[in-house]
Amino acid sequence: MSEQSPSPRAGAEGASAGAGAAPQAQAAGPMRPPARRGPMGGGPMGMGAPAEKASNFGPSARRLLGRLRGERIAIVLVTALGAASVLLTVIGPKLLGDATNIVFAGFIGRQFAHVPAGTTRAEVIAGLRHQGQGQLADVLRTARFTPGQGIDFTALAHLLMWVLLLYVAAAVFGWVQGWVMNGVVARTTFALRRDVEEKIHRLPLAYFDRMPRGELLSRVTNDIDNVQQSLQQTMSQLLQSLLTVVGVLVMMFWTSWLLALSALVTIPLTLVVTQQIAKRSQARFVAQWRHTGQLNAQIEEAFTGHSLVKVFGRHREVEARFTAKNDELYDASFGAQFISGIIMPAMMFVGNLIYAVIAVVGGLMITTGSLSLGSVQAFIQYSRQFTQPLTQLGSMANLLQSGVASAERVFELLDADEQEPDDVDAVSLPGVTGRIAFEDVAFAYTPDRPLIRALNLVAEPGQTVAIVGPTGAGKTTLVNLMMRFYDPDSGRITLDGIDTRRLRRQELRDVMGMVLQDTWLFAGTIRDNIAYGRPDASPDDILGAARAAYVDRFVHSLPDGYDTVLEDEGANVSAGEKQLLTIARAFLSRPSVLILDEATSSVDTRTEVLVQQAMNALRAGRTSFVIAHRLSTIRDADLILVMEHGDIVEQGTHDSLLEAGGAYHRLYQSQFAGAAVDEV
Repeated sequence: MSEQSPSPRAGAEGASAGAGAAPQAQAAGPMRPPARRGPMGGGPMGMGAPAEKASNFGPSARRLLGRLRGERIAIVLVTALGAASVLLTVIGPKLLGDATNIVFAGFIGRQFAHVPAGTTRAEVIAGLRHQGQGQLADVLRTARFTPGQGIDFTALAHLLMWVLLLYVAAAVFGWVQGWVMNGVVARTTFALRRDVEEKIHRLPLAYFDRMPRGELLSRVTNDIDNVQQSLQQTMSQLLQSLLTVVGVLVMMFWTSWLLALSALVTIPLTLVVTQQIAKRSQARFVAQWRHTGQLNAQIEEAFTGHSLVKVFGRHREVEARFTAKNDELYDASFGAQFISGIIMPAMMFVGNLIYAVIAVVGGLMITTGSLSLGSVQAFIQYSRQFTQPLTQLGSMANLLQSGVASAERVFELLDADEQEPDDVDAVSLPGVTGRIAFEDVAFAYTPDRPLIRALNLVAEPGQTVAIVGPTGAGKTTLVNLMMRFYDPDSGRITLDGIDTRRLRRQELRDVMGMVLQDTWLFAGTIRDNIAYGRPDASPDDILGAARAAYVDRFVHSLPDGYDTVLEDEGANVSAGEKQLLTIARAFLSRPSVLILDEATSSVDTRTEVLVQQAMNALRAGRTSFVIAHRLSTIRDADLILVMEHGDIVEQGTHDSLLEAGGAYHRLYQSQFAGAAVDEV
């Protein structure tokens, strides 16, 4: 490990680099430059958060809704179904008001059973006025009763049957609307996931070097899931609520414009309350999902390096960092949920005000005879139908804000700078001989820290070029540039005389094979992992590659042989066996240019000798680049490059470099001269 006391973060990063990687300690400050990382590293595991952007609810919400453009027909259908459902629903209270009027009229008619037969309603009302009961006469003016006649149960039954049919039809339309809307949301989220997946493949390696792995995973999983959940729970309900507000308003004005205006007085208050609360909660939702991503990054780092954390006894520090970050997430989540949660009680308060106003004004209108009892009852129902969607809109505000906050984070990923596209005039590779040339190549991961300056190198077809040097010398960077994980800042790299920037990246990488120090295996059979190097390989080809890489020697000891399913990251095989599998994968691909980055670092000495023999056969007729720390593995290389600080300080064969007594000689002596002792 590094000097002094490494942090748990450093230990976890070292472990996440893969088997055989030397753990690198990190200070609490800036991360180490990517120059010290392997080309296929998992990304820095530091706690550096992505640049925090201010909440931008409006544009982000419009952009999220803009992704629904491809679902125009379905959305029109959803709107039509919602309108039909709302129309039938808002007619219901009107019919129920008429039913109340039938009951009230029957009740009043029974009260005048003593009047002479044939007495009309107008005569009864006139008689009441003549008796000085003018207020009662005003109340009965709106009641369509027949003196002496009770409740018309036949008319009442027909009316209630119609109400039942209306509500059943409204429910069916609402169910179909929800079903169609769920399909819209599912397809929209599917397209979003697809775009994110495609975007990831277009991002440069530098993006993954800067972005913590857990943070990236949080964006492509947690945030997209949250967007889907928010859309699913709000889109259909939001549309239904808006349509309900419009439909109920129409019916309210139709029933009584005076009561409708009384109800609308509270709407400005509703808008002001909602806007003020939403403004204060949105920033907290952004913070909530930012802290979620950072916490995921920290957990992923700690779990990946769990063994190192235990070895160095740093679990208490890991727990302390987790607790601190979890507390930040708790504070942000609590603040966001609490503030946004105020919206619904506020809406309920406003709804109760509307109810009280309607009850008082409606009662007065009944006593003056300007409105029937059934109409007031219907209006009270409308007031509930009017305030309910407003309350629902308030309760959906926190979901909407949370979803838009997550959408912002996903859009940041989608808007990230992509790697330069392949040349539109890209040339195709003819038969590849494998001549690699670096011509005045300069490169820096960050502009203020140049790594490679004016590097010149030629690897002839069939040559084995070994690259040695201390950590951070730029050995892996050379491989990154060859594979076009990065492009040089100046100069050029050619393959058979063709600038690699004029080649399509995929075509360039198809002719190159790589075996890394950091092994990578996926959850699948051993056979599938070997065939990853060439999916169309025949069973005989796979078996031949396995025998050449000495995989066949240990496979037969496994329960199902080549059909043994590897567990997560190959946990059921040893580190050395995993490395043999990656070597077999390279054997199978039969590349024109072979890159070996400490490919035998995890195998025992005896197996290393056998693998070296096999790789000598694999390298025959192919240009090979071998990055090695154990100099015994590259004694037979045609050309050995010694790198320091991004420059090639020496080059030659093993014997010539030893005779020169320079940097290579010092490296060789440090490995084979015996144990180092302090001078007294």
